[in-house]
Amino acid sequence: MKKTIRAAAAALILTAAPAMAAECIAPANPGGGWDFTCRQIGKIMHDLGLVDNMVQVTNLAGAGGGVAYAQVVSKRNNDADLFVAASSATTTRLAQNAFAGATADQVRWVGSIGGDPGVIVVAADSEIKDLPQLIEMVKADPGSVAFAGGSAVGGFDHLKVLMVMDEAGVEDLRQIKYIGLNGGAEAITQTVGGFSQAMTGDLSEITGFIKSGDVRPIAVLADERVEGFEDIPTAKEQGVDMTAMNWRGIYVPKGISDEDYAKWVDRLEKVGASDEWKKAMAENGLTPYDMFGDEFQTFVDDNIAQIKEISQEIGLIQ
Repeated sequence: MKKTIRAAAAALILTAAPAMAAECIAPANPGGGWDFTCRQIGKIMHDLGLVDNMVQVTNLAGAGGGVAYAQVVSKRNNDADLFVAASSATTTRLAQNAFAGATADQVRWVGSIGGDPGVIVVAADSEIKDLPQLIEMVKADPGSVAFAGGSAVGGFDHLKVLMVMDEAGVEDLRQIKYIGLNGGAEAITQTVGGFSQAMTGDLSEITGFIKSGDVRPIAVLADERVEGFEDIPTAKEQGVDMTAMNWRGIYVPKGISDEDYAKWVDRLEKVGASDEWKKAMAENGLTPYDMFGDEFQTFVDDNIAQIKEISQEIGLIQ
């Protein structure tokens, strides 16, 4: 009788035990693009019933995403409840061997569901009116203009500056000052406070600061003006034929099962197809950029090869 009671009690406890909460690591401080990715995707997964509990968001800043990457690879390789926000900044760092020898095949790449156009902004009261004026200032005295960005030196935000200036005919790119910070919010603070003359980042992480009037955008690095932000001219319109699209997606630990990996792919596909995500994209300057599973894995490999080539061309790596 006692054994029966114990067994029934144990079964009741197991039945009542709450499901494990999924966790998303944002490899930067709150307020940046990776934080946005975690919080938006996590919320929509819960709203759609794709996960049982609210997704826990953990901000783990450091080394341009390297601290989070190392923790996933070394300590959480088999955690099937974990996913990590990723973007072009992630593949940029991997391409430049900036994660202390880490490689892209140490995790599994799930997919991307949005593209985030690059943007250059200045403080609201800045004397800089447009991109040509900024370029002329750099050409006249490269050391007089400091750019802030939410990625480390050599990261994607840094590359945006260098590629724009390279296309504009600036000869010695190494003289251009860049302040690498842990997320777009910190880079905005540097610019608003006058510690940098301009900031480069992604439209989604700067949208709130544009709408509040803290900063003024002078160029979006897209092929065309972005819906909802039609007043921001493209770099192309201003004589600089350069675009920079930062994809927004996730990766998961390498050691999880194929079945668990397929679940994450399915969840992300459903988030990408949802009306909630479409609304979030429209409100934050994102454009559709959908790739999943094997297709996304191939894209990541190609993206890393391309960034490595660009980095070598402009002297960032050997």
